[in-house]
Amino acid sequence: MLIDLHTHSTASDGTLSPAAVVDLAAQRGLDVIALTDHDSAAGWADAMTRAAQVGLTLVPGMEISTKLHGAGVHLMAYLPDPTYPPLAAELDLILEGREGRLGAILEQLHDAGVDITEAEVRQRVGDAPAIGRPHVADVMVTKGIVKDRTEAFDRWLSWGRPGHVVRYATATTTMIRLVAEAGGASVIAHPWGRHGPDRPDEAALGELAGLGLAGIEVDHQQHSEQDRERLRAIARDLSLVVTGSSDHHGTGKLDHPLGCNTTEPEDYQRLLDLAAAAAARSVCSPPAVVG
Repeated sequence: MLIDLHTHSTASDGTLSPAAVVDLAAQRGLDVIALTDHDSAAGWADAMTRAAQVGLTLVPGMEISTKLHGAGVHLMAYLPDPTYPPLAAELDLILEGREGRLGAILEQLHDAGVDITEAEVRQRVGDAPAIGRPHVADVMVTKGIVKDRTEAFDRWLSWGRPGHVVRYATATTTMIRLVAEAGGASVIAHPWGRHGPDRPDEAALGELAGLGLAGIEVDHQQHSEQDRERLRAIARDLSLVVTGSSDHHGTGKLDHPLGCNTTEPEDYQRLLDLAAAAAARSVCSPPAVVG
C-alpha cells in the first residue's frame, strides 16, 4: 500500500486542481493520499468526489501555519472538523495574515529593485483562499526574475531575505489542542527542513507530544538521511506516529513528485485511530476518509 499524506492543490499554492491531484495519484499507483492545502479545507469537496470516482482513498487534511517559541512551524491536521468555531476563527485569522502580508512583501521587494504588482500576484492566486509566497515566486518566474520557486525563495522570500515578512500564526500548542477538539490528529510537518533561524529540537518535540501531538513527518525531501534517522529515533522514544510524504505542489516545487516519500501502513492506521479517538471525545462532526 502506497500512502502519501501531504499534497497541495490550486486551493492553496499547488498548480493542479484538487481533482487533478487525485487523478495523478491514481495514475502513479498510490492507494491513499491526503489533500492538505494551507490553512483551508477549500479543496476537500472536489478531491473527495474525484477520489470516490477513481477508487482512491482520500484523507481530508490541511497544513496550518503556527508558531513555536517565536519560530514558524507548519502543523498537519488530519480529519478535523473545519467548522468547529474556535478552529475556524483561528484559520480566518491566519488567512487574514496572509492577505495582509502581501502588500508589505511587494513593497520590500520594490525597495530591493524587484517590481511586481498586486494584480499580477492575485491573478496567480485565482480563487484560492490562501495567498502565499509561492504565488509571488510564480510571478517572479513568469517575469524572468528567477528560474523557479526555489531560486525565488533562496534569493528573495525566505527568512532573512529582502521579501520576507512575518505574519500572524497561531501558537503551535494552541493549534494542537484545537485540532484535537475538532476531532482530528496533528503531525508536525518537515520539522527540520524549513528555512529559518530555529527548528524544534528533541525537547520541543517532547513538549508537543505531551500536549497531544500525534506524529512527526520524518521522510520528507528537505530532510537529510541523518535528519531522518534522528527524527525517527525521537518519534520512537516519544511514541509518535512517523509519516512520509511528498509535499507535492505540482510544477510549483522541484523534486517533490507524488509518492517520493510514503507512510507505512501501520503508522497510517495509528494516525487514523488517533483521529477516531479524538472524534469520539469531540462534540464536532469531523469528515470521514473517502474510499
